[in-house]
Amino acid sequence: MPRRRMSWIDPVSRALHDQAGQHGPVMLMYHAVAPGKGTPAWPWAVSMRRFCEQLDFLAAEGYATPTMGELVASPPSRPGRTAVITFDDGYVDNLGACEELKKRGMRASFFIVSGSVGTTPAWRDDGRPAARLLNGDELREMRAEGMEIGSHTVNHSRLTDLDDVSLTHELADSKRALEDLLGERVGSFAYPYGAWDARCADAVEAAGYTAACTTRTGWALRDNAPHRLRRLTVFNTDTVGRFARKLYFASHDVGWPDLARYALRRLRGV
Repeated sequence: MPRRRMSWIDPVSRALHDQAGQHGPVMLMYHAVAPGKGTPAWPWAVSMRRFCEQLDFLAAEGYATPTMGELVASPPSRPGRTAVITFDDGYVDNLGACEELKKRGMRASFFIVSGSVGTTPAWRDDGRPAARLLNGDELREMRAEGMEIGSHTVNHSRLTDLDDVSLTHELADSKRALEDLLGERVGSFAYPYGAWDARCADAVEAAGYTAACTTRTGWALRDNAPHRLRRLTVFNTDTVGRFARKLYFASHDVGWPDLARYALRRLRGV
């Protein structure tokens, strides 16, 4: 039976996305999912309605949705549509997102700030949700339902600003705390603020993580380096059409002016 296509995709986005999946997996970064239909004020939050529309689009277009750890352990051997869904920080509203993922047989990777588990986030407020982070029971339940739990440091620290001792503390102590909470090994990591350099990547590997993701755009495995995986941010204003274009280009530069420049370059053979 042919897949049911999303009727609300504009023709240009549809035509572009029909060619998606030829360059390898993409990784999507979410943070918070706000109840209802309105557009959240925080750019890194999406409404539940838009989140569900995006999941339905992935399902209708035949995307596999492995965890990040699974992607690194077993990269696709041929072109196809794969999207790793990730969440940073660990806000309690991620429980609703987890339920929607389960309904569709999808999985995701959740990167948790271990020092704020079950409490209000301890790092500087930049407009993020005011609610607490997921607690231990909730994280264990999510893991039992097939979701991956990874580390996002102890304190949501910008790793490039830390000395070597503090860097090791943020990586090793978070890993240990989450492993104690879950009763299993934690192998995946996400760099807070997307801040990393070669020293940080080496420290992440030395701490025992098998994979780490950045906020650099592009195909997830483009660099052939498991501690420098690329991700695409999903923002509060991303419609399904814009979402589809991001999946095709593996880029944030998918507005209509960007597409016009892209088409002009193609006409000029650049």
